[in-house]
Amino acid sequence: MIRVIAGQARGRYLKNPRGLATRPTAARVRESIFSRLVARVDLAGRSVLDLFAGSGALGIEALSRGAERATFVDFSRPAARAIERNLQALGFSGRARVMCLDVFDAMARLKERGERFDLVFMDAPYARGLTERALKHLARFELWAAEAWLVAELSSRECAPAVAGINMVSESTIGDHRIALYNFGPTDAIRGLSGAVNHAAQRAGR
Repeated sequence: MIRVIAGQARGRYLKNPRGLATRPTAARVRESIFSRLVARVDLAGRSVLDLFAGSGALGIEALSRGAERATFVDFSRPAARAIERNLQALGFSGRARVMCLDVFDAMARLKERGERFDLVFMDAPYARGLTERALKHLARFELWAAEAWLVAELSSRECAPAVAGINMVSESTIGDHRIALYNFGPTDAIRGLSGAVNHAAQRAGR
């Protein structure tokens, strides 16, 4: 059983999806993830996107800690049903939405709607290249709000991917898990390019 660590729903248990396809994030890994996040960002009022959501433990933990709303995406119907049951049991249904879709199709729909998120969780199936692909889609679709953060969970045997436009802030290994923390602020290269363009424009206007 998975238990919410902190906040409004602290100590409450979550239902796991049936079957072996879903890999719930262990308590110590979630504790590590949120200790890194709360040191950098106030979760209150934030909009959360939980990709490859499974039981929804990460997004629900964020809601418990004050996030305003959360969107959960998982292709598995048992996972989507489990998330819906967990949200209802905790009283979070009014602050959440569950999309039972392929993650990449869901991101395309969110792009079409012009949606933006302050915090993204990503716990893709291991060793399939899905984390890097999903990061590239996020960068392409610009689904993040200003100063947004992203947490990716990978196998400890995988390298955290580097994607243009997304800055890796930290990387750590916890048992069999690798946790990569990213933000979506401009990179130094982008800042430098912007500065060069502005400087050229100023010179041209003289």
